[in-house]
Amino acid sequence: MNQPPLFLAPMAGVTNSIFRQICKAQGADILTSEFVSADGILHRNSRTREMLQFQPSERPFGVQLFGADPEILAKATSNVIEWVQPDFIDINFGCPVNKVVCKFGGSALLRHVDLLQKVAKAVVHAAAPLPVTAKIRIGWDENSINAVQVAKILEDTGITRITVHGRTRQQGYSGLANWDVIAQVVQAVHIPVIGNGDITDATTAIKRLQQTKVAGLMIGRAAMNRPWIFRQIRQALLGQSISPEPSLAYRWQLILDHCKKEIESIQNEELAMRSMRLRLMAYTKNMPNSRNLREKISHINSLSQLQALAEENIKIHSDILLPQLKQSTKNQHLCHQDSYR
Repeated sequence: MNQPPLFLAPMAGVTNSIFRQICKAQGADILTSEFVSADGILHRNSRTREMLQFQPSERPFGVQLFGADPEILAKATSNVIEWVQPDFIDINFGCPVNKVVCKFGGSALLRHVDLLQKVAKAVVHAAAPLPVTAKIRIGWDENSINAVQVAKILEDTGITRITVHGRTRQQGYSGLANWDVIAQVVQAVHIPVIGNGDITDATTAIKRLQQTKVAGLMIGRAAMNRPWIFRQIRQALLGQSISPEPSLAYRWQLILDHCKKEIESIQNEELAMRSMRLRLMAYTKNMPNSRNLREKISHINSLSQLQALAEENIKIHSDILLPQLKQSTKNQHLCHQDSYR
């Protein structure tokens, strides 16, 4: 029996190639780029081109596009396929952020289903024979939940898979995801439906799969500070014992390894470490003395500063020997290790 795939959610400013590879090594099956502006692609924006890059190890890999003009999205789709040869194109109909919505992108199209239909048709036609998928929310607000209607429209346009985030645009990322609506979408269409929203642990993942019969799960914010959640969910799906939460030393090693790769990629240590501050805030969530850690992280400018902070945190809160940690920036990449130590 095939196991349901686990997807890493595309998250702006988070799911770059380095983080995607970490999650892939931890058990994520299918990866997608950060959402990319169709206009940015047509203007050959250097930042946009950078966001499209991925490593062969990341396959199957999709590029997620957003926009509201069918013709521009079609042209952007053709360009992306020519440039990087992804395995699929994904259309973002779910982003709730104002700067996207005010341009009729993301979840704004849930209120304009005629335009949503035209966008989907244009991208499907431009991408053929490459598959096109879509991500939606359950509706604009509680008074206009239309995920079933939207899903049927998308299926009719040739979309091959739909991911449903169980919140409305109005909710943003607050409140609870509505999995009852996701289950209704599963019953309404014949293409695979992927469920997204509030998947925080393996137990919840199994519960949602059983209750809704979704074809797979997409994990977003939970992976930001616990990328090993993919491995734990897979273990549960296989009926294996779920690995306990990794040690404090393991978590710090993963963080340091991530930072080192960012520095190698950007070739500017201070810039890389500054850009990692928000990511470090997420990584250190629920760590011992996390409030004090976040304060210190806000002033981090170098890998050595972070190394010292990690050693201090472990020394106070763990009996693991520090020499093990000091090897983290020299050893093989931690994200390929199979066990938590």
